[in-house]
Amino acid sequence: MLKIEGLSKKYEGNVVLDKIDLKVNKGDVIGIIGPSGTGKSTLLRAINLLEKPEEGKLLLDNISLEFPLKNTDRKKVFELRSKTGMVFQRFNLLKHQTALQNVMEGLLTVQRKKKDEAQKLALEALEQVGMTKWRNHYPKHLSGGQQQRVAIARTLVMRPDVILLDEPTSSLDPELISEVLKVIKEIADQGYTMLLVSHEMNFIRKVSNRVLFLDGGHIVEDGSPQEVFNRPKNIRTIQFFEKMDILANHEIEEKQEKVV
Repeated sequence: MLKIEGLSKKYEGNVVLDKIDLKVNKGDVIGIIGPSGTGKSTLLRAINLLEKPEEGKLLLDNISLEFPLKNTDRKKVFELRSKTGMVFQRFNLLKHQTALQNVMEGLLTVQRKKKDEAQKLALEALEQVGMTKWRNHYPKHLSGGQQQRVAIARTLVMRPDVILLDEPTSSLDPELISEVLKVIKEIADQGYTMLLVSHEMNFIRKVSNRVLFLDGGHIVEDGSPQEVFNRPKNIRTIQFFEKMDILANHEIEEKQEKVV
């Protein structure tokens, strides 16, 4: 479905992504973890072409792009972006529009749908994230968790083939995180293909069928949650988990599960 070959990105001479190879199958829910500054968010932004890699290849279904991009690639870039949906750390809602209008915006301006159809689809998406009741509220009258759920609905309504979530709970107060994670879990259970960058390790472990650990612009671990969290192979992964006390906690959890 999605294939990345030799993808590289630099910032001011610093290598952020270093010849990344990755294959994503339809229905994969891939959790992406690792220390800050190791290229996790850049990888998502490169897939959505918000960041332009200097070299490599990106294939999504029948769309193939090689980097650096050429002027003749504009149509392909538009097509690829139409097949991917991005949920950001910051909600990026239009302040002067209601929740419903925010979700309708892309349908009207990008997909050129009629207003009645756009409204119907937007209401369905808001219902999917539990926000129908607040459809006529403006962003300033919504909590951070509610705004993020509207942002997720705005992505879902466009029917993307791949959903990219870049630390969707990092801007939320602790008590609001669970409501957003619940919605993401429900979306994942519906069979959407998703790549999720998050520091919520327990959630990544539960929601993902694959986990990637990035370090220094490289994928140093790629396996099931059980393999990566319980039996990491790379020393950097082990050091990362030890600092967060994750290895010890999961060993305890596994013992408790066996007792039960």
